[in-house]
Amino acid sequence: MSIDHLQGDVLEGWTALTYLSALHPELVWGHTVLCQSFRNPALVAKMGAALHFMSAGRFVLGIGAGGQEAEYLAYGYSFPPGSTRVAELDEALQIIKAMWTQEGATFEGRYYHVKDAWCEPKPDVLPTIMVGAFRPKMLRLTARHADWWNVSSTGIKAYRSYIQEFERACDELDRDPATVRRVWSGGCVCAPTEAEVADLAAGRHQVGEDFVGSPAQIIEQMQPFVELGVDYFMLDCGGFPRLTTVEMLVNEVLPAFNR
Repeated sequence: MSIDHLQGDVLEGWTALTYLSALHPELVWGHTVLCQSFRNPALVAKMGAALHFMSAGRFVLGIGAGGQEAEYLAYGYSFPPGSTRVAELDEALQIIKAMWTQEGATFEGRYYHVKDAWCEPKPDVLPTIMVGAFRPKMLRLTARHADWWNVSSTGIKAYRSYIQEFERACDELDRDPATVRRVWSGGCVCAPTEAEVADLAAGRHQVGEDFVGSPAQIIEQMQPFVELGVDYFMLDCGGFPRLTTVEMLVNEVLPAFNR
């Protein structure tokens, strides 16, 4: 999964993702969460359909309402209130889904509009839509539009409260919450000893928001999320380019959950 930040020492998300999906055709690729404000939704629909086609159906559209004001302003974007950004995302997803499924989509909203907009080649199987959401309005939007629901760097206590709100939103919209896949994304540092964990974490990762510890501790930290239905973890492995965390996850953590 690729990130979608503009400031800092990061690659532009769409460009990086396109390159990597071609470089590794055996993997599924997507964005942890695109900022819907950065791109016209009709263009996102076209870009997503093109990447989905060229990658043989391996694209996941991860998207959210955006939230880093300084980044918006630095790049010349206006930064509307949260309620406006959520409403914009709702319209954006309506446009994207219409363009993926309709011949010549037309939509007239408060923030976005398209008229007889074509999107070819149209996906035979629609890309997965993953929405990053925490707050009530976004959780309701997720219940309305998403295939997957993603939270990032969230502790188990907060996650339990998010689930209650999400299931309430699903009930109001007559959506079975079991039809939305639950995803957790965030940092992870894993090593055999406490000293190695501290060295890899280097102050960037904190227990309670990220998964930090030995393989046994990581399993203990992940287990409550698994019990609440999370079956997909997107982990930013601390210490890279050292592969200690990746090796511990592959060889010791994942086998414990796959038994």
